[in-house]
Amino acid sequence: MLSILIPTYNYNITNLVNDLHQQAEMLGIAFEIIVMEDGSQAFLEENQSVESQHFVRRIVLTANIGRSAIRNRLAEEAKYDFLLFLDCDAEVDNVDFLKNYLSHCHKNTVTVGGTKYSVDNQPNKYSLRLKYGTEREATGKNFTTFNFLIPKEIFQTIRFDETIRTYGYEDLIFGYELKTNNIPILYIDNPLIHKGLDENKVFLQKAETGIKNLYDLYQSGRYPFLSKESKILSFFATVRKYRLQTFILLLFRILTPIFAKNLTGKNPSLFLFDFYKLGYLCKNAKNNNNKPLSFLEHP
Repeated sequence: MLSILIPTYNYNITNLVNDLHQQAEMLGIAFEIIVMEDGSQAFLEENQSVESQHFVRRIVLTANIGRSAIRNRLAEEAKYDFLLFLDCDAEVDNVDFLKNYLSHCHKNTVTVGGTKYSVDNQPNKYSLRLKYGTEREATGKNFTTFNFLIPKEIFQTIRFDETIRTYGYEDLIFGYELKTNNIPILYIDNPLIHKGLDENKVFLQKAETGIKNLYDLYQSGRYPFLSKESKILSFFATVRKYRLQTFILLLFRILTPIFAKNLTGKNPSLFLFDFYKLGYLCKNAKNNNNKPLSFLEHP
């Protein structure tokens, strides 16, 4: 019936596994929970406790293989026909979470449950991550790997690209592959709370890593569709078309201290965050100007 797959990296998953295990047993379904530690260094002793529960398996990888490869490995280990992928920093706050998914176990449909955030009494150091999450992720209809159900038969056909080892955009590419293969993606109201929040400075660093990864993926020529699927690349193409890259880069360099103050403050602006990412993309492209950018010259 259901394989619940949790890729894990330096996070305590005991509460998540316990909640899922309790719900699955209450439903009386055939299930398994597989936790795979992706080269974790922390919480290994705490997480070992989940192995005492029936139908729970924990696999510890000594080396980190990356966000794409670990999901492929989990699917290979799964024995049931439907795969429920959940990020390790999720929290269940709905007693019917698994029950809500059961009615969507269809062999030709991928189902995305969604993400939500707990914003009450959160320190200002998480302000950017919370604002981005609540205003962009929790309200959107973009495919995300945080909480989704997929038939194993489909996953065996469309897997995550294991050449993508660094942070960012593997979910966008996977979602696009589903769409181009005419596989329906159903978005339902069955979210988990995203608990593993990054502090503002860390989130900015991850955004920079993601932008560099996006640029490298597109530059590779393997993903020409990214210019349409990614808004930031679309903006960048327009900037290059009208020869504004040097101007944007100059503004980025001048205004970076202002951006940093706002984006790490109490009330960050997502408009400035978008401009920051655009500026960083221009900077990254300039640093790699030995590579031809013909794909952006003619958007």
